[in-house]
Amino acid sequence: MQNSLFGDDPTPKPTLKSGKTVEPVAPTPALIELGNTLPAHLRLGTSSWNYPGWNGLVWDGDYPETRLSREGLRAYAQHPLFRTVSIDRSFYRPLNVAQFAEYASQVPADFRFVVKAPSLVTDALVRDESGRGMRPNLHFLDAAQAVQLFVEPALEGLGTKLGALVFQISPLPGHWLVRMPELIQRLHTLLKAIPDLRSVAPEGVVAVEVRDPQWLTPAFVNALRDTGATYCMGLHAKMPRIAEQLPVLRALWPGPLVCRWNLNPLHGAYGYEDAQQQYSPYDKIVDPDPETREALARVITGTANAGQNVYVTLSNKAEGSAPLSVIELAKALPLK
Repeated sequence: MQNSLFGDDPTPKPTLKSGKTVEPVAPTPALIELGNTLPAHLRLGTSSWNYPGWNGLVWDGDYPETRLSREGLRAYAQHPLFRTVSIDRSFYRPLNVAQFAEYASQVPADFRFVVKAPSLVTDALVRDESGRGMRPNLHFLDAAQAVQLFVEPALEGLGTKLGALVFQISPLPGHWLVRMPELIQRLHTLLKAIPDLRSVAPEGVVAVEVRDPQWLTPAFVNALRDTGATYCMGLHAKMPRIAEQLPVLRALWPGPLVCRWNLNPLHGAYGYEDAQQQYSPYDKIVDPDPETREALARVITGTANAGQNVYVTLSNKAEGSAPLSVIELAKALPLK
C-alpha cells in the first residue's frame, strides 16, 4: 500500500490502557494444566517484568513501561508458570524496606523473589552510565555494606517471600584475576557476616553468581559451603556452558538450585546490547537455544525430584522472549 502524501501511517496504533490496574492476559487451559504439573518447590520466572512487548503473553493490553514497573507485578504473579521473579533494579541502586514490602504485598503467599545485590558491593569498579569503569570501588565485597544496604532491607521487606539473595559479581579487571585467593577470602568474610535467613525466610538462600571462570576453584566452593551459601549458575556468554559449571553444584550437593539464564551465547561475551536491539519488543523467540534448555531441564529435574528448592529466572536476552522461554523450559521438564 502506498504511503499517504501527508506521511500518515495507515497502520492502526495500539491504544494504551488507561484503566486503574494492569490486568493479566487470560491463560489458556493448556498453560494452566502445565503449571499444575510443576511441584510447589520448583519456581520459574523472568528477570524483571516491565516489558510492554509482553502484551498478549502476560498482559491483556498495551501498557507503558513505567506503569508496568509500578503496577505490573500483581498481574505477572497470576501467570500459571510464574512463581518467582528476579528484582534486577536493586543492582543499580539499593532498595529500602518499604520498596521491598510493596513488592511483597503484590504477590501470593507461595511466590518467592530472587534479588540482585547492589553493584556497590559486587562490582570492583565504579562505572559511568555507559558501563565503563572509572575508578576502583572501595566498597567492593564490603561485608558491612552488604548486610546494611542489601540483606537486612530485603529480609525485613520481603519476609517469607524471600527466595534467593544473589551476589552477582561483575567481570573483574585483569589485575584482580591474578589475586583470586585474596578475593575469595574477602567473599568468605562477606558471606560469614550475613545473618541466618531461615528464621524469617524459611526458604531463603544466599547465592553467588560470577562472570569470570577463574572463580570456579575448590577454594571458592569451600567458601560457599562453609557459610551455607550456594552457587548461582549463571548462563551467560562470559561463563562456560552448564556441563562445565555442574562440578560446583555437585560439590555443594545436596542443596537448592539457583540459576539465572541471562544471555544467548550467540551474541558473545559483550553482546548484551546487540541482543537487546535484535530481540525487542521481546514478543517472540528469535534465537532458540535447545541445547541450553535441555541441559537446564535435566539439572532442574534432578534437583526438584530430590526435594530441593529450585529458583530459575530467564532473561529476554536468552532466546528473545522470557515468557515464551519459560513455557518451553516447563514443557521440557521430565518430572516424576
